[in-house]
Amino acid sequence: MADTHSSVAEEQLVTRAQAGDPAAFSSLVRSHQNRIFGFITYLCGSADEATDLTQDVFIKAWQALPDWRPEAKFSTWLTQIARNTTIDALRRRNAVVFASLDEEDENRQLVETSAGPQDSLINSQDYQQLLLALDTINPNYREILLLRELEGLSYSEIATILEISEGTVKSRLARARVAALTAFKRQTGESHA
Repeated sequence: MADTHSSVAEEQLVTRAQAGDPAAFSSLVRSHQNRIFGFITYLCGSADEATDLTQDVFIKAWQALPDWRPEAKFSTWLTQIARNTTIDALRRRNAVVFASLDEEDENRQLVETSAGPQDSLINSQDYQQLLLALDTINPNYREILLLRELEGLSYSEIATILEISEGTVKSRLARARVAALTAFKRQTGESHA
């Protein structure tokens, strides 16, 4: 029920911001800036660059706000702007080559793992290794993992942001999990050698 209330309150803020109310837009920025900053930081790998890109995202959102429609969830719309802004910046600096994911082996199996009770130090080290491993996988895989696992978006929301079908979201996510697990195993194997 609280989620419905917050959705209605957010929609009212958006409507007021669309009418030119800067205080309403400031409230929207405050409620979304940390999430957007975190998403961009994970995507581009630089907190300094993410700071600038986060500002760009909110400037673009303010400019595009008249085009937002209530059929689209505001947070999904904002994440799509963040994604596009970050990818544009990465392309400009030629830091990332976005390869086709369709070239990947379709027959990979998703390996499920379950962690037992572990010491918090080991968990912290594993988390750091996981972050390092994520930096080594295909940026498209990293992006879809971040949208699902970090942002907690639904398949439908991810499909909207990435402009792909839900079926493609599911298959890419499965391949991304395999790639991340493989990179993590390689990373932890190297660290213990």
